[in-house]
Amino acid sequence: MSQKHPRISKAVIPAAGLGTRFLPATKATPKEMLPVVDKPAIQYVVEEAVAAGLDDVLMVTGRNKRPLEDHFDRNYELESALANKGDAERLAKVQESSDLATMHYVRQGDPKGLGHAVLCAAPHVGDEPFAVLLGDDLIDPRDPLLQRMIEVQEVYGGSVVALMEVEPEQIHLYGCAAVKPTADSDVVQVTGLIEKPDPAEAPSSYAIIGRYVLDPHIFDILRRTEPGRGNEIQLTDALQQLTQNHSATADAAGGPVHGVVFKGRRYDTGDRGDYLRAIVRLACEREDLGPDFRNWLKRYVAEEM
Repeated sequence: MSQKHPRISKAVIPAAGLGTRFLPATKATPKEMLPVVDKPAIQYVVEEAVAAGLDDVLMVTGRNKRPLEDHFDRNYELESALANKGDAERLAKVQESSDLATMHYVRQGDPKGLGHAVLCAAPHVGDEPFAVLLGDDLIDPRDPLLQRMIEVQEVYGGSVVALMEVEPEQIHLYGCAAVKPTADSDVVQVTGLIEKPDPAEAPSSYAIIGRYVLDPHIFDILRRTEPGRGNEIQLTDALQQLTQNHSATADAAGGPVHGVVFKGRRYDTGDRGDYLRAIVRLACEREDLGPDFRNWLKRYVAEEM
């Protein structure tokens, strides 16, 4: 296909969750601010959006999320103290987060699910395609998933979801996609979606991971979407409606839904075990930390075996 669609410039990051799996650490600290090595998890997500060319970022927040806003704002007192000490290296790290992107914030209010969080972005996004990045999934910057999804949306139009093959016994943890192939080896057309299916009812082993590029018609569908699994408004249910509309009428508003099959490095920071593994992996690969940390880790593992 050679058809081109409008370039995407806006990213939406839902960040209103309570982070109950990390209590008591998240009692007074947003889960998005938990450090992954020496940066909060949310900064990795914003950096990913910026690397994909999205410099307008809307964060959908809730109560007790003020530290998110503070992190991406200027801290003049700290900057002044570092400047007076001549600590240029740490000063640059402090200023980095406030210079990343144009940041906007809106409160979700009632915790009605991911679909409702995305709907809260409608006034800001307007009538443009946009990206949604979930903070629990960190994608390694060496594997540019979001850039590829944007390329696919520019060609095919409609919406694009990120898919990853998982073990059958894990599919109940995710939204699951029924798919058919396209001319691109890493792109499939999504023909159906089920939120967290029983493994026996899953149409495939393709799980939806936390990256979406969405057509703005999703807002109209979300406004009509009734609460589903967990009594929440599910984004998966709205995307399923888009696939049904396209199946019934090829030129239906909102277009088709495609999936990019991702085989790169992904770190799930929403699970305590995976969060710890993400820190270890990223620390091992750091030039400044990796050599000493890997040597210590080898000794530690050898002693524990």
